[in-house]
This record gives sequence, C-alpha cells and structure tokens, in this order.
Amino acid sequence: MSKINATITGVAGYVPDYKLTNDELAQMVDTSDEWIMTRIGIKERRILKGEGKGTSDLAAEAVKALLEKTNTHPDEIELLVTPTVTPDMQFPATANIVSDKVGIKNAFSFDMNAGCSGFLYGLETVSKFVESGKYKKAILVGADKMSSIVDYQDRSTSPIFGDAAGAVLIEPTTEDIGVIDSKLQSDGSGRVHLHQKAGGSVKPASHETVDAREHFIYQEGQPVFKWAVSKMADVSVEMMERNGITPETLSWLVPHQANMRIIEATAKRMGIEREQVMINIQRYGNTTAATLPLCLWEWEPRLKKGDNIILATFGAGFTWGSMYLKWGYDGK
Repeated sequence: MSKINATITGVAGYVPDYKLTNDELAQMVDTSDEWIMTRIGIKERRILKGEGKGTSDLAAEAVKALLEKTNTHPDEIELLVTPTVTPDMQFPATANIVSDKVGIKNAFSFDMNAGCSGFLYGLETVSKFVESGKYKKAILVGADKMSSIVDYQDRSTSPIFGDAAGAVLIEPTTEDIGVIDSKLQSDGSGRVHLHQKAGGSVKPASHETVDAREHFIYQEGQPVFKWAVSKMADVSVEMMERNGITPETLSWLVPHQANMRIIEATAKRMGIEREQVMINIQRYGNTTAATLPLCLWEWEPRLKKGDNIILATFGAGFTWGSMYLKWGYDGK
C-alpha cells in the first residue's frame, strides 16, 4: 500500500477592510511611523470593526472563500481545526461556531492554542488525521482578532498586531508532495515574558483586573526577540540540513510575520535571498495564527507543484517550529 501524505489543495484568506495606519496609531499612543518601521517593519494593520464581531467572523469568511474556490461542498468536510488565541468565548470552541456559520455539519471541530505557532501546530495535527487514511477533506483555519486584546495605550505592543484569518484545505495523496518533515518545540518557562495576565483560571476576571488593564497582551520585548531570532533560525536551518535542502533548492521560506528583523535574521542564517522569503508584515502586522496562511494565500499564484517550502514560526508559550513541505499544485 502506498504511503499517504497530507497536502494542501487550496488556500484562502480574509482581512477586514479597515486599515489602522501608523499615523493614526500615533494619535492614540506615543509612537511614530519612523519608530514603528525602524523597530518592527509594519506600516499598517487591519482591524475588524462592528458590534458583536469576533474571530469566528474572520474565520468564516476565509473558510467560505476556500470552499468556493476549491468547489468543495460543506458536507464533504470531515474535520475543521481553528488555531487561535482570541476565541469568541471560553466555550464552545470557535471552530464549532465557524462550522455552524459556513454550514459544515458532518465534521468534528476543535480549537488549538499555541500562540503565534498555532497554524504550524495545527498543520502538523491535521496532517496526521489525513495521513491515517480515515479523513479525506479537512480544513485548518488560523484566525485571530488581536485588536480585542491589544492595549492601545501601550506603545510597545499596540503597533504590532492586526486581525485576519487564513484557511487551507488538506487532502490525502500518494504523490511525493505535501507535508514531508517537521519539528515543533515548546518551553513553558518563556511564559513570563509573553502572556495575558488575567482572564484565566489562575486570575479570573474581576473589577480589579479590568481596572489594572490585565486583560491585554503583556510582552517583554527584548527576551522575546532574542528567543525568536535564535529558535526560529535554528529549527529552520535544521529542517534544511536533515532534508538535504540548499539555498539553491529552497523555493520559499514562509516565516511568521512578527518582526521584520526576526524575519531577516532567520533568512540570513539559512543563507537565502530576500526574494525567497514571503513577507507581508508591512501591510497586515502580526496576525498571530493567520500569518502563515495569509502568506500562502498572497503568494499562491506564484507557487508551483513540487516547490520546496519551509514554514517557520515562534510564539507565546514559548512555542516554535519549522515544517518542510512540497507544494501540491500550480498556482492559479
């Protein structure tokens, strides 16, 4: 019996219409376009506006677009997974809500939380379900409404994050394409540098936690930057070495879009040119679980079947990892 691989057979993305520019942000907090561009590399980010709108609305738009472009009926989907750090509510899972909003009735669905590494963790997880031979069509949709947990009085974190969703359809194949290799890691000691202080079981919401502004992202920039540069680059280089990939045979690096300097440092360690790196951080900022699929969505027309692609990420947890995949189809 031929080995079953899991391959991406379609990708779609969704970003809200509203653009929060650096100049507008500078009217809300003590910052400037020059400061943000120099340190982070972000020019603008998308923000989901509207009463009662949440992460499921972003994800549902991406999934609907994916189903339409791949000519897939909702009843064909057997699994839907949503990596996110901004679920609509504590329960039920946002994935359940997304499935309901797009008419998926024959699937089981659940959320994952691995910080900014969520999509990569999810791709590894969903791929295993597909490789088992039991599941034929699965959707992975990374989505986050980061504006819901950003403190727009905090100049260190408010420029970084945006709202978006990206979805991929994953199917089985016996061809030598799809997910080939991966390495995912985590180190919980890093939680002290990047977390949300209140709202969990250790420190439930109260008047005091709200007044203290403890329901927003807390980040210590320097330790996070140092860990990210080291870990993302190390695991990406290891992925190249153990699969015999050289800078000349690598088609694309798809890095998590957290900080332009982290992206550049990773590419340098890998010995590849900037032209081989997917970068859209300047337009969307850090959309957490959505950054990797957003890149694949934007670059899809340029992708060719068999392209060697490495995905790399780093996120809260700390979590990090890299994946090597051979692209499954010619872009349209």
